[in-house]
Amino acid sequence: PFSICSRKKLQGYNMLELTAISKSFSDVQVLDSLNLSVAPGSRTAIVGPSGSGKTTLLRILAGFETPDAGRIVMQGNTLFDENNFVPAHLRRIGFVPQEGALFPHLNVADNIAWGLDGTRHEKRQRVEALMEMVSLDRQLATHWPHEISGGQQQRVALARALAQRPSLMLLDEPFSALDTGLRAMTRKATADLLADAGVASILVTHDQNEALSFATQVAVMRAGRFTQVGTPYDVYTRPVDEETALFLGDAVILPAQLAGGYAVCALGEVPTDNPHATGEGRVMMRPEQLRVTACAPHESPVSILDVDFTGQLSTLTLVLAGHEQPIILRTVSQPGWHPGAAVRIDVTGTARVL
Repeated sequence: PFSICSRKKLQGYNMLELTAISKSFSDVQVLDSLNLSVAPGSRTAIVGPSGSGKTTLLRILAGFETPDAGRIVMQGNTLFDENNFVPAHLRRIGFVPQEGALFPHLNVADNIAWGLDGTRHEKRQRVEALMEMVSLDRQLATHWPHEISGGQQQRVALARALAQRPSLMLLDEPFSALDTGLRAMTRKATADLLADAGVASILVTHDQNEALSFATQVAVMRAGRFTQVGTPYDVYTRPVDEETALFLGDAVILPAQLAGGYAVCALGEVPTDNPHATGEGRVMMRPEQLRVTACAPHESPVSILDVDFTGQLSTLTLVLAGHEQPIILRTVSQPGWHPGAAVRIDVTGTARVL
């Protein structure tokens, strides 16, 4: 049987440990020997393109699917290995699916109270406390799901999951159906709420900005494997390969000649993050590292081929004398940019050697 260890016994344990988790459907391998550690109270985002295995992993953690091999340990207790399987209802894991999945035949209060034990009075008190916790007006308690906004529906779904006092919260793209502004606000409120409650969480998303904003740890997933796991800053600034770099945001990637901690590329001589790299290679810079300013034609060999102005940001197509391949760069708009204009590019920081 599954039991919760004492606080003293749990010292030294991660909240969650995944070891060599694999899963196939028919002849298709969906998860390939995944390893992951989740610290107590942390927020982990699993990010990757559609079909990379994210939702399958989340369903395995929740207990809705069984892996073919591997081991899952939560708070020092084995949830799955070759000899053990703890069913979903005994795992103390909350689950918030896409679009909330509220019961349409139950009002807000009954949705939150679903699965709660106790007297009617005890349930009402618990529901009121949860509604306050997720910043829902008590007057919404008698409303039906279709009578409240998308953001409010997500808060109800979160309150329903928190009602079971979970040790771990799983979120399966819960903000995907919300408008952009509401999405950011709801995501921030959810992250703050989980942090205040001390509940570790795992968010699955295909939105890299959402992953970087929400998480204290980001796991980049591709073809059933984690290509990189680290802090949001590390995976963004130090991606392990070109595909990961481009998936996590805009990037300028250039061929270069490497030596002595510098790269000689189309932008000139740029310091790199790897003093030992030598020979031909490729380097990456994020757009915020490149400052583009208008200048006289004789001051720079770089000119603008095209400008796509979208307000605060513009996408520039830049051509460099002697280089056939143009550079595409999205950056903060400035006056004086137009096709044919000469510009100077100043690089800050170091280039990432890929």
